[in-house]
Amino acid sequence: MKGAIFAFMGGAFLTLQSVANSRISQDIGIWHTATITQFTGFLTSLMVLLIVGEKIWHGLKRVQPAYLTGGAFAAMIIFSNVTAMHLIGATLTISVLLIAQLSMTFFMDCNGWFGLAKQKMRLPQFIGIGLMIAGVVILKM
Repeated sequence: MKGAIFAFMGGAFLTLQSVANSRISQDIGIWHTATITQFTGFLTSLMVLLIVGEKIWHGLKRVQPAYLTGGAFAAMIIFSNVTAMHLIGATLTISVLLIAQLSMTFFMDCNGWFGLAKQKMRLPQFIGIGLMIAGVVILKM
């Protein structure tokens, strides 16, 4: 249950961030918005880290270098979300974003990418993704 609550919070905050970024970008531009968003995210994370006081930096040596670039994806996420918000609106943007996330994780699970255990996908999983796509098509009508 705790995991579902955190997942719900993550989705809610992602939506709030996308809408806020879209509004900010109207005044200062997308890349300025991405910079401010990344910076405030860094400061927030740093404050939490300092408050929590975890000092396990030695584990950083074990992380594969390619994974250390994960934060760079945020710039493209912000750019894509803000641009989509301007072009197709909040509801459709978030709907398509969720389908993209689900589809990507579907392929990651099927192939065992990034060290994940391979999952066997069956008809119900395909139907679920199909229903989500149908829902977005209906939303767009």
